[in-house]
Formats: sequence, structure tokens, C-alpha cells
Amino acid sequence: MDRLIEGYRRFKTQRWLYQRELYAELADNHRPRVMVIACCDSRVDPATIFDGRPGEIFVIRNVANLVPPFHQGEGLHGTGAAIEFGITQLKVSTVLVMGHARCGGIAAALAPQLPEGTTFLADWIALIDPALRERARAEADPGTRLERESIRVSLQRLMTYPCIAEAVDRGELRLAGARFGIADGELEILDPASGRFIAGGDQRS
Repeated sequence: MDRLIEGYRRFKTQRWLYQRELYAELADNHRPRVMVIACCDSRVDPATIFDGRPGEIFVIRNVANLVPPFHQGEGLHGTGAAIEFGITQLKVSTVLVMGHARCGGIAAALAPQLPEGTTFLADWIALIDPALRERARAEADPGTRLERESIRVSLQRLMTYPCIAEAVDRGELRLAGARFGIADGELEILDPASGRFIAGGDQRS
């Protein structure tokens, strides 16, 4: 906690002080144009990676940046509620699903069994189709393969949300996918035409 308080004091006397007018404007409202669905991994903060200012990016984070399929029924739908809020209330124009290298959630999905002491993780990881896991395990680099595949699947599932499908059909919303490399800092972008991830002009399956 001491580390957090020290960080806050630096923020208040430096960053907030220099951006006080911006924070004053944001006090009443914020209109981010971009929603990023990212992993909760501490190494992949979207605002840092995209050099975003306060109020620019609406961020949704969960284990392995997964999007559950649209479902109306019992249960708590935290990710779905955040998606709906960003689309219907904030009117974002772009939704980016951003995965990353060496994802612990993806590693858990590929492991023979989940770590001890987990209660909710199994149900969440089950969102990754077992068939995808088996195909990934057959690859030389199963983690990278499944990280990319899960991004593709999450983009498909976004279209099961009526508010997203309708906004896309009206030409008001664009969906995109990307994967961030922690060690090299590279960002792979999913090319919608080829279905491949592209970084630095190179295509990667």
C-alpha cells in the first residue's frame, strides 16, 4: 500500500498538475472513441501501450481478454455489461480486442489441469473451445497459436451482441484485433482480409 500512496503523490504533483485542465473537463463527462478489451495481466496496460491520455480509451480487462457469447439469463455478466455500456452509452466507434504474448490465462487453458485453489477460473477458461486448445497443442508454439486464435474467436463473439451487430451494420462501429509482444514491444494487427496477424510488414499465421 505504501508503494501505491507514493505513486499517487507523484501523480498528483506531476501528471495531474500538468493536466489539471483536462481533468477538469473530464469531471463532468468522457467520450472515448475507442474500447479496448484486454487481459488483466499487469504487463499490458492499454493506456500505456497506446500512449493514451485520460478519457481517450474505454478499457475492459479480464483474464485472457476473452469475450463471452451474448447471453441473457441468470448470472453476473460483467464483461457483457461493460461492452454494452461502451457501445450504447459512450458510443465508441472502434472496439479492439488486444491479446498478448506469454498470457497466463492462455497457458492455464493449455495446461493439463488448473492451478490449485481456483474456483472461478475453470468456468472462465472454458470459454476457449477445447477443439482450439487441442489444435494449438499440436503446434510448435501452442501458446502463441492459442493467443491469436482466442482473439479471432472473441471478435466473432462480439458480433453476437445485438448492439454491436447493429452498430457495425450501420457503419458506425469497427472491430479490430491485435496482439502485443511483451519482450519485443511489437504489436501485431489482425488483417481482416487475410485473417493473419501482421507486424512490420510480415504476415504471421
